[in-house]
Amino acid sequence: MTATSYQPGEIRGLIQIDALKCKGCDACKQFCPTHAIEGASGAPHKIDEERCLSCGQCLINCPFGAIHETQSALDTVLTKLKDPDTQVVGILAPAVRVAIGEAFNLPKGQLLTNKLYGAMHQAGFRIFDCNFAADLTIMEEGSEFIHRLHANVRQEPGAGKLPQFTSCCPGWVRFLENEYPSLLPHLSTAKSPQQMAGTVAKTYGAKVYEMAPEKIFTVAVMPCTSKKLEASRPEFNSAWRFHQQHGSDSAPYADVDAVLTTREMAELLKRLDIHLPDVAEYQGDSLFAQYTGAGTIFGNTGGVMEAAVRTAHKVLTGEELAKLELTPVRGLEGVKEAELTIHDQQLKQDVQLKVAVVHDMGRNIRPLLEQVMAGTSPYHFIEVMNCAGGCVNGGGQPINGSGTSWVAQL
Repeated sequence: MTATSYQPGEIRGLIQIDALKCKGCDACKQFCPTHAIEGASGAPHKIDEERCLSCGQCLINCPFGAIHETQSALDTVLTKLKDPDTQVVGILAPAVRVAIGEAFNLPKGQLLTNKLYGAMHQAGFRIFDCNFAADLTIMEEGSEFIHRLHANVRQEPGAGKLPQFTSCCPGWVRFLENEYPSLLPHLSTAKSPQQMAGTVAKTYGAKVYEMAPEKIFTVAVMPCTSKKLEASRPEFNSAWRFHQQHGSDSAPYADVDAVLTTREMAELLKRLDIHLPDVAEYQGDSLFAQYTGAGTIFGNTGGVMEAAVRTAHKVLTGEELAKLELTPVRGLEGVKEAELTIHDQQLKQDVQLKVAVVHDMGRNIRPLLEQVMAGTSPYHFIEVMNCAGGCVNGGGQPINGSGTSWVAQL
């Protein structure tokens, strides 16, 4: 039996190249973080699906529109929205609301949170802002980091590995699993905001929606094609397992039932004749539309780290950071770092923390991982995002008519 990098049930071959459209220009190869694209210059290319992360960077940077997704849940979601016995919950990522306007001829980068809430409400969705789940993620990931830090300072047996890696980006997680599996203990055990949202929607959310969890259909609206692969991972059925432990005998179901990209959500609204610019603003329908500024910045490179440092500082010192903006981890430099001294009340000593932020993973991550492998890494915490710029430049975002993504580095 041929070895495979996929688990049973996972979506494979999500991103493919149309040989009839491909010009063999090699543009896509410049953006693939794992060198998964094969083919001589001038000849049609193909993707090695075992090495592919499903990140879609090749897709949004192909100047000839020769690369496409092979799976879409759009028709399924439309059917579920019509079903009176199903409660469809839309999990809306932060990077979607600043990009979807492009599909309706609105200015690029315009923030449309409440208009998009309104459009989704009109379509029949209940609103679950993924920023709410991002706040949960940073509390979990930040708490885990503090636990690892304390255990390492005290030299406790079984202390978690440092540096701790973020775990929000599915392309990064798959990359680590495939290419640096020995470093998996460094990965945070926290789920991504998408997967936390799906689990919460079908556990606590079942009470909020007054609906049996098996009748809740969760739809993540994401800037990222790799989120489709993440949602298909067989281990992400925590809500079903929880209810089984409490007496349910329902058939298995996933925490996240479907993923739509920003492009697909725009198409869904158009099919339903919902013109986003004309929609009245809507504030949401539950506490799941409430969130902090920490959750909001998750979609940018450096955002997860900045939120983590804010949380760690508050927990360790009992005080907020004097300046919430951690400017050294902002911007588009491939590797950014910050160093700060925090007085740890529990340890009763000053702790010097050094953190790093990496985006455009294929170009920038390997030297840092080699340091970790060699035991010479100077960092305590490393944020990694596959896509250049972070989720705002994900493979599911509107495609730039010029043929390259907005932070292209050909």
